[in-house]
Amino acid sequence: MPFERAAKFAQRRLRRFWRGLREWCGDSAYERYLRARGRQDAGRGALSAEEFYVEQINRRYSRPNRCC
Repeated sequence: MPFERAAKFAQRRLRRFWRGLREWCGDSAYERYLRARGRQDAGRGALSAEEFYVEQINRRYSRPNRCC
């Protein structure tokens, strides 16, 4: 019984850590995008994962750089 409780506790901690790591590195951005699209109107279809990441890269690197 105590082992099962400790195992569940460790599993919850590991799951929370993994979720936080995915949020920090941006790996869960597409899932967040899909959830947000689900709340909006369905007039326009959602982007595929590849289209989403290409758009994110273009958005990130198309802005003027403040260096030099």
